[in-house]
Amino acid sequence: MRPTCGDSPTIADVPDHYENFPVASWLCPPRLRPPIAAIYGFARTADDIADEGDASADERLADLRAFRADLAAIASGHAASSRWPGVFGPLAIALAQFDLPESLLADLLSAFMQDIEKTRDGGAYADRAELLDYCRRSANPVGRLLLHLYGIADSESLRRSDAICSALQLINFWQDPSVDLPRGRFYLPLAGCAAHGLARESFDSFRPMTSAKPPRQAIALMAQETAWARELMQQGAPLVHRLSGRAGWELRLVVQGGLRILDKIEAIGFDTFSERPTIGKSDAPLLAWRTLWMRRQSQPMKKEEASPR
Repeated sequence: MRPTCGDSPTIADVPDHYENFPVASWLCPPRLRPPIAAIYGFARTADDIADEGDASADERLADLRAFRADLAAIASGHAASSRWPGVFGPLAIALAQFDLPESLLADLLSAFMQDIEKTRDGGAYADRAELLDYCRRSANPVGRLLLHLYGIADSESLRRSDAICSALQLINFWQDPSVDLPRGRFYLPLAGCAAHGLARESFDSFRPMTSAKPPRQAIALMAQETAWARELMQQGAPLVHRLSGRAGWELRLVVQGGLRILDKIEAIGFDTFSERPTIGKSDAPLLAWRTLWMRRQSQPMKKEEASPR
């Protein structure tokens, strides 16, 4: 769940799905810190509704519908309910001052609700196209909201932003099966599983807390999906040269943090079913070096993989 844009400016937080985009850090222009913090507060709270505590799936969905109603209210100039004043007070100001697109914020809620429904019903994603549609709503809106705040709206930049955000979402998925599988979340596309002679049920026998190791077919599948995430990230990476100043440096760190996680997945033989790779303070010098020396790239976008809305 957890959209790929978060709050921490520290390198140690980059690998965590929600913190892949540092928010309101010292790199962010001061005038944009309030709206970015408001977007984060909205997404963070919605994520907590969807993910935290012991509420039932139906109760979570009902709360997210109420949350969506409050978003619609402030977007139309009306008052929100009294349930989440710390969220919708700042967000109403940001919507008014920066004309934030309500649809992008609503997309995040749609993804949260889909995640709950799929987990409850034991669902899965048929193929990469279906998984990318989820990314379009769970991750890409935050990148587009940030570009909106920076006044960037050309189609190429939007496509590259989508590629980066989708890559971050996928990186989180491939980083986290040891966490997601026990919680009933399954993000490996079924078409890819079938190509390797696997089904969703194939993964039950080597969930965490058991001594069973994943078969070589599962490792091969993870290697393939990891390569896909890397390709998407490389397609989006030239966006860092479109953003000037602090924003460009912040995005460089985001891109390199994601790529570093992919490196670590590869280093453990793609067995993230048994181990969750993370980034720590010891990675800071390498990330800083890679961020400083990011070269301009001219790789064309693949429209079928990161198409505009």
